[in-house]
Amino acid sequence: MRKLARSFYDRDTIVVARELLGKLLVHQSCGVKRVGKIVEVEAYLGPHDLAAHSAKGRTERTKTMFGPPGHAYVYLIYGMHHCMNVVTEREGHASAVLLRAIEPVENVEGRTQGPGLLCRAMEIDRRLNEHDLLSDDFFIGAPEEVEPFLTVKRPRIGVDYAKHWAKRHLRFYIKGNPFVSRQ
Repeated sequence: MRKLARSFYDRDTIVVARELLGKLLVHQSCGVKRVGKIVEVEAYLGPHDLAAHSAKGRTERTKTMFGPPGHAYVYLIYGMHHCMNVVTEREGHASAVLLRAIEPVENVEGRTQGPGLLCRAMEIDRRLNEHDLLSDDFFIGAPEEVEPFLTVKRPRIGVDYAKHWAKRHLRFYIKGNPFVSRQ
């Protein structure tokens, strides 16, 4: 498996989101290597995107979104679920891709359909916020062989408060994959 380079993340967020599908999320901790194939993502396009955390500006919570690209933005929602985003585009732009679901590949137990369940199964929590995804223990890689797939695009989930941004087709997933959170 080839680890993704910084230049992969330093591009248009929608392009990165689509191209993350089929890539492998790897987290090694306590001697256990967990691997999952990314099958569903959502793009968040910066401060003008009313669904993005960065829409409220730079805060202690959102500073990771402002760059540099290729870092993990991990936060807690509802006081109980961790979510992981991949920071994209140039430093200061504040855009990211939320990982919504993975297909278990190696040492991943439990459900993985949904960002909170994905993080629980991969043992991702706020200690990994700001983590460089070019590290050896937590990264995204390209598999040796890629099975062809069709990509579906739909509106993001749970962002009804974001006015016209709620209807934008910024959720992407692998068509027919049983690990997608919502087809």
